[in-house]
Amino acid sequence: MNYEMIFCVVNAGCTDDVMNAARSAGCQGGTILHGRGTAAKDAEEYFHITIQPEKDIVMMIVPADIRDNVLHALYKDAGLSTRGQGIAFSVPLNGVVGIGGKAPKQEQ
Repeated sequence: MNYEMIFCVVNAGCTDDVMNAARSAGCQGGTILHGRGTAAKDAEEYFHITIQPEKDIVMMIVPADIRDNVLHALYKDAGLSTRGQGIAFSVPLNGVVGIGGKAPKQEQ
């Protein structure tokens, strides 16, 4: 099975919104990291938002076939127009272990 890692960066304190949206689209769970964002003032003007420096990053590994559903749910419930002012993106993963109960093949 192919997997993707979805990253969702939101204002601090909005991770419940992220996980509720992701779970509604089939995601099983995630890992939360705390961070600090930086942005130029012109980015605030361009997006018509105030950028809060304290951020939470939610990382979620999902089967590739539900990636678009999860991203859409995140956009709707935790995107730029919400209190989380979130962005989300995905990257493909290779060599995932610990999911699906299979160990990787060992080279001889």
